[in-house]
Amino acid sequence: MAAQFGRRLRRGATTTAVAAAAVAALTASQGPGSPLVASEGDQSNQPTAGSTPSGDGAASGNSPYFTDLPPLNTPNKPGTSVNLPVTGSAESGIPASVLAAYKKAQQAVAGTDAACRLPWQLLAAIGKVESGQARGGRVDAQGTTFSPILGPALNGQGFALIKDTDNGAYDGDSTHDRAVGPMQFIPSTWETWGQDGNADGRKDPNNIYDAALAAGRYLCAGSRDLSLAADLDRAVLSYNHSDEYLRTVRTWFEYYNRGTHEVPDGTGVLPVETSTGTHRDVDTDTPRTTPSTSPTPTPTPTPTPKPPAKPSPTPTDPSTPTTPPPTPDPTPSPVLAAVQNAGTGELTATAGDAFAERIKVRAKSDRGTPLAKVSVTFTVVGDTDATFDGAKSTVTLVTGADGTVTAPVLTAGEKTGGFSVSATATGTSLPAVTYAATVTARQADAIARTGTAELTAVAGQTFADVTAEATYKGAAAGRVAVTATMITDGGEPVENDKGPYFTNDDGDPVRTLVFTTDADGKLTLPKIYADGAAGTYKLRLTTEGGATVVIELTVEAPAA
Repeated sequence: MAAQFGRRLRRGATTTAVAAAAVAALTASQGPGSPLVASEGDQSNQPTAGSTPSGDGAASGNSPYFTDLPPLNTPNKPGTSVNLPVTGSAESGIPASVLAAYKKAQQAVAGTDAACRLPWQLLAAIGKVESGQARGGRVDAQGTTFSPILGPALNGQGFALIKDTDNGAYDGDSTHDRAVGPMQFIPSTWETWGQDGNADGRKDPNNIYDAALAAGRYLCAGSRDLSLAADLDRAVLSYNHSDEYLRTVRTWFEYYNRGTHEVPDGTGVLPVETSTGTHRDVDTDTPRTTPSTSPTPTPTPTPTPKPPAKPSPTPTDPSTPTTPPPTPDPTPSPVLAAVQNAGTGELTATAGDAFAERIKVRAKSDRGTPLAKVSVTFTVVGDTDATFDGAKSTVTLVTGADGTVTAPVLTAGEKTGGFSVSATATGTSLPAVTYAATVTARQADAIARTGTAELTAVAGQTFADVTAEATYKGAAAGRVAVTATMITDGGEPVENDKGPYFTNDDGDPVRTLVFTTDADGKLTLPKIYADGAAGTYKLRLTTEGGATVVIELTVEAPAA
């Protein structure tokens, strides 16, 4: 697999020797040990039919690739020897979107195939060899290359022979297949392994997030454990079946393992063109178009006479500037700058109810314009049992054309009090937007005693059961807190220290207790003991929400 921009590096004896020398220098001290698996005869753990693509037994159809090598003095990763010089800083830089895609792919694969132990540095090594990190990071805000990256036609003339498998849908060639995108998948491989890494609903081989995730899953095919040198070698060989390719990828893998850093998109270092091979990919200034199903013949250009080898100098006016005007840089694509509250109102709900207000976020670019297709993660934070639809505490969605995205319905649990919801741009370090939310207790606006019999008891005995029912707006008020208090007479009654009483868990007399109505809003109080002098006493029931009812209790003197 290989991206072609300008002249392509072709496999050759010179680059093979350089690669071998560099690998020999690195292998002598590398941690895991890396015996190179033979490219012929050892097909164990290779992708198999049913779970793997066709295409000459390799994800790329064994198309060309860049054979540049990193500096022999690799970056000094924190924690390594302090005697290593820090060199090759430009080569160790990976464009921001490309680096983010590799790391996101590593996390995604770890979530479904942790045993594979996919390192993002391996994706970076393959991306460097295949396309120079998507042409130095020439991608838009969603990670899609400004124009397709296409390898040469795999027509058997110096490359593998792979006849068209997609009718030109991915590569625009209806005669032969071509490797496509920053990770250089041939169409038949992409058809099997293509992924939607940026959650935009499409599987695009020219999108670095999609391509990196597809490459990660392809490398993890079967039961591979990429922390084992032999499995890692087999995985790389399954991508492009060449010993030189393996050595080159291994060299960059070790280089990136020693340290790397993020550089702005579009500023990555492109491979040096020292090969004798010349292959051309899609013009980087040509807009993306849908390829036709049949190729259009290219007319033979009329030869242009060559100018003289040493043209005679032309007199110039010394006062006329000879410096050509600078070429303007292409206008960069908008970059995500922030996520903001898009007008979310107060978040308040009664326990067990859904919040009427929906949380809404807007993504803004560095130009202040709305930004579509931005992944936003909403997370419920704090001591609460409130959740989004589906009992989820975290959900990730993508902004629409107007740059906004609305979270699912939030439902309050049984825990009352405050908590928060955060909204972050997924995979970025941009500040989160935080929304305060409150769950209030269920309420009742009315409560009444059920039953009409007088409540009378002889001192020292117990009253008949006291029952009540609470309602809210005419409907049963289930799970509402009710406070029962024995009160005094008077304009401002307080808790009575005499007369009837309840008992607590220890059997001690108490004259105030809190209960909760059942799902139907009904309540049965525990036993009430008659005590004190004969007379009439009062029991007050008060609901959460302020509804009250006062019930009379009569204590009679014992019989003579």
